[in-house]
Amino acid sequence: MAEDNAALIQRFVDALWLEEGLSANTLAAYRSDLKRFAAWLDKPLPEAGQGDIAAYLGQRLHDGASRRTSARLLSSLRKFYRYLVRERLLEADPCSGIESPYLGRSLPASLSEAEVERLLEAQDVTDPLGLRDRCMLEVLYATGLRVSELTGLRFEQMDLQQGLVRVFGKGSKERLVPLGEEALAWLVRYLQEGRPLILRGRSAEAVFVTHRGGAMTRQAFWQLIKRYARKAGIDKPLSPHTLRHAFATHLLDHGADLRVVQLLLGHSSLSTTQIYTHVAQARLKALHERFHPRG
Repeated sequence: MAEDNAALIQRFVDALWLEEGLSANTLAAYRSDLKRFAAWLDKPLPEAGQGDIAAYLGQRLHDGASRRTSARLLSSLRKFYRYLVRERLLEADPCSGIESPYLGRSLPASLSEAEVERLLEAQDVTDPLGLRDRCMLEVLYATGLRVSELTGLRFEQMDLQQGLVRVFGKGSKERLVPLGEEALAWLVRYLQEGRPLILRGRSAEAVFVTHRGGAMTRQAFWQLIKRYARKAGIDKPLSPHTLRHAFATHLLDHGADLRVVQLLLGHSSLSTTQIYTHVAQARLKALHERFHPRG
């Protein structure tokens, strides 16, 4: 039974990869959600009913899962069971009629421009690894790339003469993002002064490398961000997307058009980008309350 479930989950994940071109991390999340449900269900997945799914989600909430986690789990199950129906392995979708928990609109954590400056200046750029880290942070803030897009950057994606980066985001969607003069200058300096010393004669396809000669991983870079944030005296909650959020928020603060920000971030829907207008409005309101005599 467990093998049948595992084979069915893998078939579903393979279909997602072929049809939607989802990233390895997204596919792994679907696989993990479904394996966990299968272990709890203790019977073939096609035999699950609406009551089973509702009971499982209720149990996860009871165990402390957030509403956002519950919504993600339900989304994974919906996609899986719709696939089974489409493949005629199931007559009806047992997720039909189960409503997602209301999440509201959460504002992404961001940094002020002063905090970004402190973070960008927290590295020792006389050290090749510190120079690499400064370059990575500068590129991240200048482009709004996802951390996985940054760590996966290859030379063929960069046009240093034009100052552009070609990025393949979620669903393998391609977009061109300008680097800006500051990030471009740090990138050129890193490639000339830092990367050769880190590699010590070895070759590597990745732009950003470790002292072992391999590509920087997103997990390792996230640890570096947290370390530099502590050094810069930034004690607010951070996420791997913090500089991406700062990139979008600061663009809007300085008058950028929302659709331009959408294109730069690689969002397929404008509604995804619109969350940043709430960030900008919240900041304007706070400034008004602080400085206006009748605020």
